[in-house]
Amino acid sequence: SERFGAEIIRGQVASVDLSSRPIVVSTSEAKYSCRTLIIATGASARLLGLPSERALIGHGVSTCATCDGYFFRGKPIAVVGGGDTAMEEALFLTRFASSVTVVHRREALRASKIMQDKAFANPKITFEWNAEVEEIKSAGGGVSAMSLRNNRTGERKDIAVEGVFVAIGHTPNTRLFAGQ
Repeated sequence: SERFGAEIIRGQVASVDLSSRPIVVSTSEAKYSCRTLIIATGASARLLGLPSERALIGHGVSTCATCDGYFFRGKPIAVVGGGDTAMEEALFLTRFASSVTVVHRREALRASKIMQDKAFANPKITFEWNAEVEEIKSAGGGVSAMSLRNNRTGERKDIAVEGVFVAIGHTPNTRLFAGQ
């Protein structure tokens, strides 16, 4: 892109005024103006909000199967979620894991029919329906189990897993542009 006149400036953006012409981008060091701005802020994975989850990110809790699946070769793992992304993660993880337990808070998946069919047909994948994760337990610095509560019956149980993949969606990193 530089060959065609793009200027690349590295820095932490503090604010952006999209209503002005030219557009003004401010960092702690300077203000920049431009006619065109490419916004590529990405997204952050949504988490369950458990204290144990935050503490174990990178130590058995992950939001990216393609990034971290290999580390769980031959181990039992869980995927939390019920949409297409969760089914894609579960199916991908069957390449590595000894078993994959899909934990979903409803009694039916939200994933597309084709993704559901693929997941239901895979012998390595089992499902925990109407289940919510209450805690992710650790031992020896990594994940050892997860505590589930059935949101219909109130029944609680622990499932032995060494990895937990959270696949409940993403939040766009667009706070900087709120109201514009």
